[in-house]
Amino acid sequence: MTFGLRNGRRYLMYSVPVVALPVAYYSLPKRRLPQSSPRIYQPQIPTPTRRSPLKTYITEPIFTLRRLIWLCVLFVPVVASVPLLWINSTLWYRILTKQMSRAGPTFIKLGQWAASRTDLFSPQLCHILGRLHSAAHPHTITHTHKVLTSTYSHADSLKDIFEEFDEKPIGCGAIAQVYRGKLREHLIPSDWRVANQHEEDSWLVASITKALNNLQTRNDDIPRQDLITASRHVAVKVIHPNVTELIERDLAILYFGASALSLLPGMKWLSLPEEVTVFGSLMRSQLNLSVEAYNLARFEDNFRERRGAASFPKPVFSLCAKDVLVEEFEEALPLKTFLKFGGGGFEERIAGLGLDAFLNMLLIDNFAHADLHPGNIYIKFYKPTSIDLIKNIFSSLISRPRSTTDLTTNDTSKEVMKTLLPLARRINKNEKDEESVNEWSNKLKKLNEDGFQPEIVFLDTGLITELDDKNRGNFLELFQAVSHFDGYRVGQLMIERSRSPELATDKETFALKMQHIVLGVKSKTFSLARIRLSEVLSHVLSSVREHHVKMEADFVNTVLSILLLEGIGRQLDPNMDLFKAAIPILRQLGKKVGTSGSYAQVDKGNLGAMLKLWVWMEAREFVSSVNEMDECIRYDWLSPNI
Repeated sequence: MTFGLRNGRRYLMYSVPVVALPVAYYSLPKRRLPQSSPRIYQPQIPTPTRRSPLKTYITEPIFTLRRLIWLCVLFVPVVASVPLLWINSTLWYRILTKQMSRAGPTFIKLGQWAASRTDLFSPQLCHILGRLHSAAHPHTITHTHKVLTSTYSHADSLKDIFEEFDEKPIGCGAIAQVYRGKLREHLIPSDWRVANQHEEDSWLVASITKALNNLQTRNDDIPRQDLITASRHVAVKVIHPNVTELIERDLAILYFGASALSLLPGMKWLSLPEEVTVFGSLMRSQLNLSVEAYNLARFEDNFRERRGAASFPKPVFSLCAKDVLVEEFEEALPLKTFLKFGGGGFEERIAGLGLDAFLNMLLIDNFAHADLHPGNIYIKFYKPTSIDLIKNIFSSLISRPRSTTDLTTNDTSKEVMKTLLPLARRINKNEKDEESVNEWSNKLKKLNEDGFQPEIVFLDTGLITELDDKNRGNFLELFQAVSHFDGYRVGQLMIERSRSPELATDKETFALKMQHIVLGVKSKTFSLARIRLSEVLSHVLSSVREHHVKMEADFVNTVLSILLLEGIGRQLDPNMDLFKAAIPILRQLGKKVGTSGSYAQVDKGNLGAMLKLWVWMEAREFVSSVNEMDECIRYDWLSPNI
């Protein structure tokens, strides 16, 4: 009898989805379901205080002069040692990097920014300047308490807000440092509690979901909660003391120096004053942590209804201010650990997730994370069950895709992270501990065999790239030329749409170089996985620098973000194919353009170029596709444990 019941449940598990899917589809109400309004919050940018004439014309110039003298003390030795460039350039680059780290937040950030501008500076200099990502110095806990007390002056005590607060910072950057705390129960935002059922679901989908939940409960003898409460642990980011005043003085000095350098022969094409202005706007946006909270909310809204397992920490807006950011604490593993010690079979999926997320940001949202180095990318794991997959299918029928949040907050995922986090800290602290490194590899392999899946978490969203209408139009025209493999036209467009076309040198040779690069890509049409995009883009940026083709900063940042992410992805998966990864994104883009009716507003040439590249890549995918059903069988996704 028991055997019969168990078999009956098993047959029910397979037959219910098959029968219910078409019934659910046709039983859905014909009216459009109300769309939830995007949860986007505008940053609370404070009104700048008016300076008194005394401070503007006397006090501030004196402080700026004092700062200039100190910077001269730091950088005169750097200037005096310039002849080292012809003897040992690496040594001079190290001296420059050391002095920039001593000069404070502006120069640390300037070095980090310069490290990404391979279109302006040599790759060797950029590599050494990249060390400035870990060159910041923490401030005292006294300042932290002072800022928090001032921000939360409405509270009698910080204990009314934080049940726990670890006074040792867990991270430190050039602008701010981060602590770990635990919120009081009443301060947890309501949207941190993830409901297992959407109110908008149709009665049939809700009934089937409830039946599946009950069936899994009987099989597992584990009660499923209707409401999953997120952890109360938060990350608290606090601005460094006097950093705003210091940066404003440094920017004034930098602008003066850039204007002076632009008068020298051969320096005008760099547009240094304009670059300082761009850099200054980036610095000021990072000085207001409300902007980062806004960016987190916008990223969360953009990715809320996507299948890809990518997430962002949720901000607590009631506790965010200009100098303080409070966000969900992510119990996750740094990507750097996977790059150093391997991913136990997860490498390809992690690389794919990162690339998919970035292409969504770039092509679909036009709102991309502009600081995607490995220190800002983390990984956690979850195990999707057949029940979750079936409910995802039902949810997709009514355009309400379920988030993976409820999967990564379950007890199994938390237990996995409790095991892996101490191990990751141990091997990062002692890389020669072979026993721990082997344990790391074995545990990841076991997770892979058990059907766990990775989820990628993006942190530190203070810097974003958003192409304006002009640069987006330039991007589409360039896209059209590339899709036609017209490299010569690509070179012409890059010069015509540059900031200073008249300053470009030997334009004909530059266009021919672009033609050579594009033809090299075309010759490997059906083996693009062998093409290293980083090498292609490096050749492009090298030519840009050599021929003085001054590109717009946000356009270059977009290219460099692709370059950086492709480099990270190749470390994880040497066979990663950027073009193959772009196929589902182009499908979404086509659906978005088609359903919105905006195709009429798109230039026919650009639209045709997109369609041509889309069809071409779909053909490649069809030729190289393989049956991946064995993955579902291997990970037990189609047959739940009963």
